[in-house]
Amino acid sequence: MKKRLSSILLTMAVTVGLLSGCGTDNGSAGASPSGSQGASGAANKEPVRIKLHTFGNEQGYAWSKTIPAFEAKYPDIKVDVVVLSEKGDTQESMQKLDLAAAAGDEMDVIMFSDPAGYAQRVGLGMAEPLDAFISKEGFKVTDDYKVDTQLNGKYYALPGKFNPWYVLLNKDHLDAAGLQVPKDWTWDDFMDYAKKLTKDEGGTKRYGTYFHGPQNGGWMEFLKLALANQAENTEFLKADGTSNLDSPLFKKTVEMRVKMEKDDKSSTPYADMLSQKLAYRPQFFNQSASMILIGSWMNTEIGGTAQTPLKFNVTVAPYPKNSASDQGGYTPVTTDYVSVAAKSKHKEEAYKFVRWYTTEGQLAQGKNIPSWSKVKDEDLTKIVDTILSGTKNPEKVDKASLINVLKNSRASKIVAPVTYQAEVYKAINQQYELLILGKQSVDEMIANSKKDVQKIIDSNKK
Repeated sequence: MKKRLSSILLTMAVTVGLLSGCGTDNGSAGASPSGSQGASGAANKEPVRIKLHTFGNEQGYAWSKTIPAFEAKYPDIKVDVVVLSEKGDTQESMQKLDLAAAAGDEMDVIMFSDPAGYAQRVGLGMAEPLDAFISKEGFKVTDDYKVDTQLNGKYYALPGKFNPWYVLLNKDHLDAAGLQVPKDWTWDDFMDYAKKLTKDEGGTKRYGTYFHGPQNGGWMEFLKLALANQAENTEFLKADGTSNLDSPLFKKTVEMRVKMEKDDKSSTPYADMLSQKLAYRPQFFNQSASMILIGSWMNTEIGGTAQTPLKFNVTVAPYPKNSASDQGGYTPVTTDYVSVAAKSKHKEEAYKFVRWYTTEGQLAQGKNIPSWSKVKDEDLTKIVDTILSGTKNPEKVDKASLINVLKNSRASKIVAPVTYQAEVYKAINQQYELLILGKQSVDEMIANSKKDVQKIIDSNKK
């Protein structure tokens, strides 16, 4: 791992000369009221300027509205937004962020879009531990936020948006089958619903559900179904870097996938997904599948769009549990990791922005469901109303079920991704394909996955 980190640093240093023109410094996104006293200093002092490096563009993050709201509360702090990708491309953004860091560019607040990018750059020393600030303020992260961003016993970021996974269901299909909207259910219930919703309509098969993965080492959430609704140990590797493939929940997931496709015939065949290059939006909106398990980034689309019109009623169910007695709400979650740059000259001001942005700032921004657990029900309803109002047919969405799921979802503890995570994912994906295409049994797939993953772990040891 040390060799890989050194390689990353070397690459960053070599490419410093290419930095010219990288990133877009939009300057301050708005002016604050003049002559007012700020929370962090006297009005007669020159305002402190901090730089926010982000992958989030104006369309997705409404900086022109968000930054003035912050500066109104803290007029002695000015925020310059550096949008690293106008397209909102997270990969491009991280490349430019690495170049900027290698060049020694001034940065104060940094946003990461995924746990792997966050963990990797914490390992490179780019983010400042926030524990001293948190302790001074006197709050507990797991009380104030639904996402626990702790890495190696420290907090290097606070979470912004909150995109839990959920189940989207065709309400018309539910009604026709005499099924209730699930409010608390298990994987057994999910499998039962899928069977009852599967139908042959004039030679055209309508499946109970569609799983959009795994694919080429991606969309691996679909091989962690029973793992993901736990408080911890939700990955293929444990926090100490050892294999987690001995977990009975990994085997349970694999067995569920095989049973639903081969025995119940209630899920779209994996071979069809690959050969026909199927995608989850058309499968759901064209009513080829009655349920899809997906992330709540779909909130902006579930009421229908010009590209994917909605011709039926939609409802939402929580991520299924393994057993009825399990604590509910745990689900895969995507968030923004908002950090103070380790080399910032204005760490106090940068932290004030991080804390504000991940709390009140999420409401001011009004674009996403916040990870902040102190959001009032009426504020959550307003945000959902705003999001759904951007769709073509918001009246066809069961808003009450959506709000209920979003309000009660929670993230599991982060398992810090390893630098060779992609290799692990591809190895497991390959073994699953052999299984689902009939070339090996479940037990053989588990054994071969464990063997392949262990080889990868061993070859990457320090």
